[in-house]
Amino acid sequence: MTDATKIARRYIELWNERAPSRRREMLGQDWTSDARYVDPLMSGDGPDGVDALIAGVQQRFPDFSFRLIGEPNGFGNHVRFSWGLGPDGADSPIKGTDFAVLKDGRIQSITGFLDQVPQGA
Repeated sequence: MTDATKIARRYIELWNERAPSRRREMLGQDWTSDARYVDPLMSGDGPDGVDALIAGVQQRFPDFSFRLIGEPNGFGNHVRFSWGLGPDGADSPIKGTDFAVLKDGRIQSITGFLDQVPQGA
């Protein structure tokens, strides 16, 4: 049985982690070595590619953090969850929904959809 909430929370923690060494450790624990991330604006392969994407988002939005929206759910090796990206204590101006495919309990792929993106973001 997949713990969708645990997978989604760890994913959000990864995207909020600012220390590169800790991010790499988390990627090694929670993602497969051949993992892939893709959304309408970017994609990355393996831990190096995913880490570079996270670092880029953090650089572009230094005062924003990710948070879960609603309850994650899933079945088998699939997990779905929604997230917001924005300043603490305010409604998130950027929102999305991600779909994870797991292999042996670790993320093998993420397909992201952007539900709300303001102009210029």
